[in-house]
Amino acid sequence: MKTKLKKSYRFALRSSGMVTLCATIALCVFFYFELNSPLYIFIFIGAIFAFSFFIIQYRVENFIYKRVKKIYDDVSLLESTSFQDQPVTTDMRTLTEEIEKFANNKKLEIETLKVREVYRKEFLGNVSHELKTPLFTVQGYILTLLDGAMNDKTIRKKYLSRASKGVERLIYIVRDLDMITKLETGDLHLDYEDFDIIELVQGVFDLMEMKANKKKITLTFDQDYKEPTLVHADRERIQQVLTNLIVNSIKYGKEGGTTEISIENLIKNKVIVRVTDNGEGIEKQNIPRLFERFYRVDKSGSRKEGGSGLGLSIVKHIIEAHKEKIYVESVFGVGSEFSFTLEKTQKAANVEI
Repeated sequence: MKTKLKKSYRFALRSSGMVTLCATIALCVFFYFELNSPLYIFIFIGAIFAFSFFIIQYRVENFIYKRVKKIYDDVSLLESTSFQDQPVTTDMRTLTEEIEKFANNKKLEIETLKVREVYRKEFLGNVSHELKTPLFTVQGYILTLLDGAMNDKTIRKKYLSRASKGVERLIYIVRDLDMITKLETGDLHLDYEDFDIIELVQGVFDLMEMKANKKKITLTFDQDYKEPTLVHADRERIQQVLTNLIVNSIKYGKEGGTTEISIENLIKNKVIVRVTDNGEGIEKQNIPRLFERFYRVDKSGSRKEGGSGLGLSIVKHIIEAHKEKIYVESVFGVGSEFSFTLEKTQKAANVEI
């Protein structure tokens, strides 16, 4: 395939040709009649053409280079080091493509920043709301006690108990934020071990039994697992994942409903754990943002159920720290299913599925 001349070369060639033509017409008569030899005319034509070409090409490259470099510097498209040890691009098509690419990248960057700005404002608003509610509660009870209520033993005990709950909620929020930060920066160490995921789920069921009974929600497996399912992960963190998911299913579940856990073989070395409920479900537009910090599906701002508002965000970060995947499916008014993958132990993975 033939390589096309750069446009600047074509420009220089045409310009040189015109300069040569004009100079030749003006002087050919002189050379012809004085020297009476066509050879000198052709030598003169070649010399004028070559001289004109190199002068014009040099001028064009310098002209374009200076202006293009100024454009690059102004928009920070390329660093100045990009011009060292390589030829200057004087092809306007290449320049146009680079400018268009730059413009598209900047447009995408601006759109991303706008989205992030919206998320930032929502995040700050949510953090403010989560913190000020328990802070004002604690402050209110303490001020009431200082105003004289502390002399009444019954009121003093009740208000101190309520203030203590407000402080506990603040501790939950700060602790969970600290954990997320460590997970994001990779500072939280995972202690991998082999354990039975079915036994761990049953342990979480036992811990959550009283909470589930208050709403008459049944915690159950999808079947009777007679054999253990061994996985390789951080037992404590996976317990936290299961706890957060089950707490959520109870919190948003229907009274008299069910929270069901199933463990299935996904591929030879993976299992998938599913947490399914028949609660209120999640509207489709809210699903992509479920794992954001403090994101609330309930826009009323109700905090009746308590919690730090960081449970699902922690779940996502713990699973991703294990280099595994988490999924969510939900139908509004029908229920939700959260599922995540775990690696089997090497011994279990070698067993024929």
